[in-house]
Amino acid sequence: MVTKQTLIDAKGFVRTINRLAHEIIEHNKGAETIGIVGIRTRGDYLAHRIAKKISEMENVEIPIGSLDITLYRDDLRGKLNQPQLKTTDILYDIHGKNIVLVDDVLYTGRTVRSALNALMDIGRPSSIQLAVLIDRGHRELPIKADFVGKNVPTSHSQQVQVKMVEVDNEDGVFLLGEGGEQ
Repeated sequence: MVTKQTLIDAKGFVRTINRLAHEIIEHNKGAETIGIVGIRTRGDYLAHRIAKKISEMENVEIPIGSLDITLYRDDLRGKLNQPQLKTTDILYDIHGKNIVLVDDVLYTGRTVRSALNALMDIGRPSSIQLAVLIDRGHRELPIKADFVGKNVPTSHSQQVQVKMVEVDNEDGVFLLGEGGEQ
């Protein structure tokens, strides 16, 4: 029996994005050196929301971009179908910037590793910081987020489902699988 537990509701989603934006500003001592890059798909939408919040708070335009990591993934070889490519859209020079890489869920670290490789092919930032909505543990690579919306201990059999208005017509984070509620 599949169970579903709400981890973050719509109001909590807004609060979490606000807190992440505050932490990013605090860590970078302002927003002047920040560039934000979201990993497609939900990481991209999160990045836009975080950038908008930082812009509102600091009264400065935050450069934002979207990163497609499809060709950098290490699991493409085992797939029979053609990978579905999206676009990488970073229209600013990342050289010398403090790049905040944004994704929805941090799990094994392989997606982030792919994103780091893709970013380094584009330019050389001063630093790359990682912001994630959910850190569910189970890392296979030595990757740690700098900014975490919520740490959620999970089992390998569970799934974390992030829903966003832009894609799913609702905001929320849910835990699917064993150990949740209906």
